[in-house]
Amino acid sequence: MPRVISARKTEHVPEPRDESKLGKQQRQTTVDVVIPVYNEERSLPGCIRVLHEYLTREFPFEWTITVVDNASTDGTQRVANELAETTDNVRVLRLERKGRGLALRTAWGFSDADIVVYMDVDLSTGLDALLPLVAPLSNGHSDIAIGSRLAPGARTVRGPKREVISRCYNALIRLSHGAKFSDAQCGFKAARTEIIRPLLQHIEDDSWFFDTELLLLAEHNGLRVHEVPVDWVEDTDTRVNVTSTALDDIRGLIRVARNKASGSAKVGNLPRRPDPAPIHPDAVVAQRRETGLLWQVLCFGVIGVASTVATLLLYAGFRTWWPYWVANFVALTITTLLNTEANRRLTFIGFSRPSGRVHLQGLVVFALYYAFTSGALFLLDTLKPHHTAALELVVLLASSLVGTAGRFVLLRIWVFRQPKQPAKQADDQPQEKVTA
Repeated sequence: MPRVISARKTEHVPEPRDESKLGKQQRQTTVDVVIPVYNEERSLPGCIRVLHEYLTREFPFEWTITVVDNASTDGTQRVANELAETTDNVRVLRLERKGRGLALRTAWGFSDADIVVYMDVDLSTGLDALLPLVAPLSNGHSDIAIGSRLAPGARTVRGPKREVISRCYNALIRLSHGAKFSDAQCGFKAARTEIIRPLLQHIEDDSWFFDTELLLLAEHNGLRVHEVPVDWVEDTDTRVNVTSTALDDIRGLIRVARNKASGSAKVGNLPRRPDPAPIHPDAVVAQRRETGLLWQVLCFGVIGVASTVATLLLYAGFRTWWPYWVANFVALTITTLLNTEANRRLTFIGFSRPSGRVHLQGLVVFALYYAFTSGALFLLDTLKPHHTAALELVVLLASSLVGTAGRFVLLRIWVFRQPKQPAKQADDQPQEKVTA
């Protein structure tokens, strides 16, 4: 359990209220702004001062600042305690174990506010985005809100290395999970407390992957994630180990996909949003057009041609460095990720929803396709060891065409199979009138 150091004026910490005595418009939304810190004794006072001034001057909701001392080894705990004792609406939680995810899990679970917020201690994200972040949660329009450095309208100042890593990571999330959010790791997020608490029980990561896992679970369970384009300036004093974090993130993506496939990613006790319905009584709800076989063949063919050309070009380039089976595997992996996502969005519209099971089945189809094309190259190498590069490409092309046809059949009848319509019940049929 965290150790709580109370604020100087504890009356500012929100207390439970009897909502039955308050009208909907009279009740004031409460917001808890959580700031995890680790060895930040120098930057913490300035951060709290700037944030406190902004909230006092600009923020229309009732608020509290919670500093989470994440097992700091310097004077951070002493500085945080002094701030809690001398500054209104500031409190401190002390943890004895590191982990940004652990800090957020503990603080958000501990909070009694209606909305919980998270931001980095360096205040890299402009505070003008805080109200747009919280407002759609306060009025119930959205469940989780995130700041995005990659959304249209965002303005960022950071080096090319972090820019490339961020874009590649978020592209990997979209390709592997069909995610719709654009920026998983921006340190600027908010959630409705009634929504976040059930999700916290299913999040396994206590470190940097916590944010991504939270958003993937939210989308998987039908929650609405709101994105706010932000102004963001890179903190050059970051202590994140990019290599180890990247490996942990990849392992986390695989784990979440496995949980989706097994059904353990489904979270109960979440409020469900009703299906969209017309407000005007005479409005007609447009039904999504189901795609026919001709459309599927044409669309799959166009995507397949583009994928085949990309595979051949990548294979030809990789073959100069690696043996054929490695070059084929890497080329197919890259193009298959793009191919599957394109078919999910364009070819088989209305036949499937993004889920861990769909991605797992897609990997099985890819494995069969890879085994077939690599087997053709292995057979060529066995029968004619001194073949030319042109002949190798021809064999790869031919096997790719055959494998593509088989892949289409498997995608249509297995991965994106259209669910059968339930049979009409006997009591739905008109019955003859029986007379005595």
